[in-house]
Amino acid sequence: MPEMVRIEMDEIKAILEALIYVSEEPVKEEEILGVFPVDHSETVRKALEELVLEYSALPRGLRIVRVAGGYRMQTRPEHDSWIRSLYRLRNKVRLSRAALETLAIIAYRQPVTAPEIQAIRGTHPMAVLQTLLERRLIRALGRKKVVGKPILYGTTDEFLVHFGLNSLADLPSLEDFPDLAQPEASADEVIPAALEGIPPGGPEIRAAPSPGEEIFLEGDTGEEPGVPEPPMRAGADDGLTSPPRPGPSSDEEE
Repeated sequence: MPEMVRIEMDEIKAILEALIYVSEEPVKEEEILGVFPVDHSETVRKALEELVLEYSALPRGLRIVRVAGGYRMQTRPEHDSWIRSLYRLRNKVRLSRAALETLAIIAYRQPVTAPEIQAIRGTHPMAVLQTLLERRLIRALGRKKVVGKPILYGTTDEFLVHFGLNSLADLPSLEDFPDLAQPEASADEVIPAALEGIPPGGPEIRAAPSPGEEIFLEGDTGEEPGVPEPPMRAGADDGLTSPPRPGPSSDEEE
């Protein structure tokens, strides 16, 4: 508790306003009183009542209400339509065609690694993968037990919410898209790209590794998968084939 002398009523109201504003959960009265010296209790209660009335009386966008036994700041119901408009604008995540194609590969072939994505698209996917990770549309599932232990990627619940899907089983079959050559595509359209190797009957959701394929899931190695890492190349004399080299330039976000 900060060392304080007698506090003026206006200052108490300002402190109360700050306490309620920064709290993610409703602030209970006993928590508020615990912040102030004991001899301020009655003054704090009075200041709290006055602050609630002031917020109710003035034409402000915020109000202080009692919720679940505590106090919380919230917007006024009459402003809900304006707030929804703002969030609709913010939630229109525009993705480049490269990002949409990469996202489609991951959705239909997960778990999948960056080298596998590169083998399908022919370009290095690291920049696009980083963007999809930042937008929480994909996540790292673990590492594949091959040379370099590349990260395995899969989609997230945010991906399902963004595209209005209940589960991955609701992804459309590629047979539903006879003409996939579109000049432009946006994240508002679920348009899988014409991807070589994707089964036309629908997503290939691999719950278990393919025959001969070993996978490290999260926790197997004691290390957290983080940001994408470039695939490691095998040495010239170890008998292993290096993954395809990236093209002259990698995909960049629009």
